[in-house]
Amino acid sequence: MAALTPLAAPAAGVPPAGTRITEGTNHWREAMVLDQKRQVISGTNEALAAAIRRGADLRVYTEFRHNEHVDPKSTNRELIREVTDFRVTYLLDDRWVAGVINLRQPISLPDGFGPRPSMSFFLYNQNGDQAIARPFLDGGPTPGKMGPAPLDDHADMPKYHQLDAWDTGTNAPSSNFVYEFETYRFMVCDDWQEVCAHDAGGRVVSGSVEALADEFSRGREVKVAIGGLCDDVAPGGAAAPAHEVFVHCGSCYYYTEQKRFMAASHPAVRVRPAIPLRYESKGWDFGWLMPRSDGHVARWLLDPYTLKFNRSDRRHAMRWFVR
Repeated sequence: MAALTPLAAPAAGVPPAGTRITEGTNHWREAMVLDQKRQVISGTNEALAAAIRRGADLRVYTEFRHNEHVDPKSTNRELIREVTDFRVTYLLDDRWVAGVINLRQPISLPDGFGPRPSMSFFLYNQNGDQAIARPFLDGGPTPGKMGPAPLDDHADMPKYHQLDAWDTGTNAPSSNFVYEFETYRFMVCDDWQEVCAHDAGGRVVSGSVEALADEFSRGREVKVAIGGLCDDVAPGGAAAPAHEVFVHCGSCYYYTEQKRFMAASHPAVRVRPAIPLRYESKGWDFGWLMPRSDGHVARWLLDPYTLKFNRSDRRHAMRWFVR
């Protein structure tokens, strides 16, 4: 099965770049494709950013060989296809896209799970830069120190290029890297409809809260884009790039007399805003949000180093989408 190149035909069974893929009522298409050197060979950065700005869901298709990525000691050169679901997406400076996996436990292919329970908060940027933050959940020993750490030895994985390492041996190590996948196919499901936008004070600037309430009452899914959600992750009050974080909502509620809409979010991973988006020591956390249509966002955030929860709230401009 040949890897995708600018002139090559797609691998057998893989739709050509740009194909619209129907999944029930959802339609997936490729907004951009990168080759192994992370050069754009189909679509554009602008097309990807425009889709995410409209609330589109993001998945990334990649290809790699078992003995190059999973088990370097193996003689199995089988090509593996992977599609990863990035259910938290970032739009930075209204032009740069990054996505974070927010629900994944580490998988040990092909048999099961990794050696320790943790979250695998993999992060991909639109240019193919990648990262991993791994908060452990088992309360194991944490002999490490906070801050930069030596790079791991990846001599047996020549396609893996580690850029840095942070907080090794603590409860929440992270690192930034590039793995040279055979291809990167950024796929979007662009069928969300924006029905309400308001500023941090709750002043509606487009659509209406009533329209949002009507649509969710019909059983439609809800997603919210929260402006500046990670501003307070920036160090020492440093200015952060303008950004929106898009996160799916689960249970939603509407107070019919007060005309206020609120939702319980899926887990959100907050990362210090930067282009490209990267993990670093104390530069990220995760937790749950309760956004409300008057600009109020209640936060139940988990410190990944201590696994202690902290309550807080902020006010943010938001855009609400339904599907």
